[in-house]
Amino acid sequence: MTDPNSKPEPEDELAGTEQPFVAHLMELRDRLIKALIAVAVVAGVLAVYPGPGQLYDLLAAPLVAHLPAGATMIATSVISPFMVPLKILMLAAFLIALPVVLYQVWAFVAPGLYSHEKRMVLPLVISSTLLFFSGVAFCYFLVFGKVFAFIQSFAPKSITAAPDIEAYLGFVMTMFLAFGLAFEVPIAVVVLARIGVVTIDQLKSFRGYFIVLAFVVAAVVTPPDVVSQLALAIPMCLLYEVGIWAAKIFIKHTKAPDDEAESTEVAKP
Repeated sequence: MTDPNSKPEPEDELAGTEQPFVAHLMELRDRLIKALIAVAVVAGVLAVYPGPGQLYDLLAAPLVAHLPAGATMIATSVISPFMVPLKILMLAAFLIALPVVLYQVWAFVAPGLYSHEKRMVLPLVISSTLLFFSGVAFCYFLVFGKVFAFIQSFAPKSITAAPDIEAYLGFVMTMFLAFGLAFEVPIAVVVLARIGVVTIDQLKSFRGYFIVLAFVVAAVVTPPDVVSQLALAIPMCLLYEVGIWAAKIFIKHTKAPDDEAESTEVAKP
């Protein structure tokens, strides 16, 4: 007989949503095709306007502005004048189409998530995208100008600077990736705190170690100049504090139903 005092089992939100493995593969294929179409459409538009050459000029502008009068960049490979602008075109197309790509990822995984997990994942996807773009913009508009001016101030007058375009592209991509990932520090802090790897108090006590770690990372991934190292390390330290603050709010608003029930029962006298 059923105990009248027993609590009913909570209904599984995902009951009846299971799909065969082949259906998952077909949906994944469709999502990938849509993401690739979005990138291809953006690439086509950028190829028409402003064009690969203009995109490269835009990317090279911070360095060209600090070259000596009459100095230009050079191409040491026969196909570099074609391949480098093409790579920049594809990179720009991917970044512009990134919201669509991430939406396709979200649409693929969302049916398999509980409601409290959806409340956790969607804000992380949106905020991580915005933070990555913020890191890239911070690097391009603020850091590059200071770094190139600092480097050129040390160049002897007997040396004419003529940077190679492929080397410059590699440098730019490395810096964009470094600053983009560095701006993801709040996301890493929130995720670690939310899944229970660390507590808020532990994050606070680790603050001093993280400052040292930030300067070590900046010294490794940036050029050997104090400007770029400080420009990377200081935002990382500030974003760590933002992550601790955000983790408190995030944990409070993304609890599972069982956790919320337990918290309510504990709060009762």
